[in-house]
Amino acid sequence: MLIHPWDAAQDDAEWQSWLARHDFGHLAANGPPGAPPLVQPTHFAYDEERREALLHLARPNPIWSAIEACPEVLLSVADDYVFEPGPWLADADVPPEHGVPTTFYAAVQLSCTAHIVDDPVAKAALLTRQLAHFQPEGGSAPVAADQEPYGRSLAGIRGLRLEVVGVRAKFKYANQRSERVRQRTADALASRGAPRDAAARAHQVRRGAWTAAAG
Repeated sequence: MLIHPWDAAQDDAEWQSWLARHDFGHLAANGPPGAPPLVQPTHFAYDEERREALLHLARPNPIWSAIEACPEVLLSVADDYVFEPGPWLADADVPPEHGVPTTFYAAVQLSCTAHIVDDPVAKAALLTRQLAHFQPEGGSAPVAADQEPYGRSLAGIRGLRLEVVGVRAKFKYANQRSERVRQRTADALASRGAPRDAAARAHQVRRGAWTAAAG
């Protein structure tokens, strides 16, 4: 992932806050020689204090053999993406039709060492932590290796604890453009009101204010 200086995260807090709200991504593991990577869409729970992401997958999933062969994996998350029409991005000294369209988006990639969790008690603990993230209001029975309703189901899954060893974060929202262009695109996003426009606009306004203050 190419990250220009103006698209880089302002600090760790920016990407950590974003990742706490975006918990669905793609887990990529190296495939066999001559084959493409294996990519698994998945929910995950990120624990910043422990610097790890937690997830589980069905035991028959073909990605397990790839992880066992090479535990170095990548968890990729992207969202808040919108298409920006060219006229929105035209500089003041060029005709609107000469503006170059682009995509705004946020993305975080976690380079990880994968640790497979097969012990039933450890799997139950992992699922308990996932439930605390996704269902903090409760309402489900406790997850225990020797109790219904989950005990017998644990044999059908394997847990994954992804130890984060590197982070790449990108927030591509025209930080390098003039204040006039940033304001025009923010106004246009507010007017268009398409899915994800509000989230993209919030990023642009927030990062634009940071750029103006830094300048």
